Amino acid sequence: MDRQDAIPQALGDLISRHSSRLTDADTRLLDVLIQDPIRGAMENGKDVSSRAGVHPASAVRLARRLGFKGYPEFRSFLQASLIEGSGDFESPAARMAARLVRAEEGGLLASVLDSEITALNNVRTSVSDADIRAFSTSLRDSRRIYVFGRGHSASLSALTALRLTRSGYEACDLGSQMHQLPEALSTMSENDVVWLFAFRRPSSLMGEVRSIAAERGARVLALTDLHAARMDPAPDHQISISRGDPGESQSLVVPMTIANAVILDLAAIDDGRSLRALGDFKAFRAKAGLAAQLL
Repeated sequence: MDRQDAIPQALGDLISRHSSRLTDADTRLLDVLIQDPIRGAMENGKDVSSRAGVHPASAVRLARRLGFKGYPEFRSFLQASLIEGSGDFESPAARMAARLVRAEEGGLLASVLDSEITALNNVRTSVSDADIRAFSTSLRDSRRIYVFGRGHSASLSALTALRLTRSGYEACDLGSQMHQLPEALSTMSENDVVWLFAFRRPSSLMGEVRSIAAERGARVLALTDLHAARMDPAPDHQISISRGDPGESQSLVVPMTIANAVILDLAAIDDGRSLRALGDFKAFRAKAGLAAQLL
């Protein structure tokens, strides 16, 4: 076993404490678990033994030598270690496996729903109406709004830019302008607003956009999860929220709900601008016909 850096700390401690009792079959089983700890935490003893090339009963004997009543209890230990260690948000496989582990007892859909509901309820105590108003006021008073998100947040930034455009604001989704990003940013001024969406951690490109905004004097809004909360320079206004605990579904509903609240509040404070624009757009769609609606 030469991959000690891949061993979860709790499992490494167990191996150290019981190393004198481990057999050749135990070593082969542990090699399999260490080489792919995510898969190991998901499989039963028979599957792990098969991959290790040992008798199925060997997995049970290993579990007992490590202090467990049987392999199911050892597997539960591995799964708990996986969930507790899934704060590594750079590992998509670990995040997915941890969510599957959590879903085993209560059902997959119920697990996702419970995670979303918990994350949404947490917003009640972490985001205030004043936070929402700070965003909407900045948007109302802007000349142009640059919206930018990468990765999972790209879809939300595109939707937000679309809704702002329909509400009568000049909004540009920078994610859709990647081939002309310098041109899109070259006319930015102190009268503009940049609204950033960042999940897990801001990309280097987002940092460059943030720096350009600072140089041009544009106001910067940032909607981030807790893992992407640090930005330099700091935004003028930032809302940081949890999209779910480690091992839970990382909600897209939570940031979308906040974005929707901002746009709704914007309609409440812009003296009817949003409502008039939405009415005009509806009338245009009805008059233009199906072809224009499909554009």
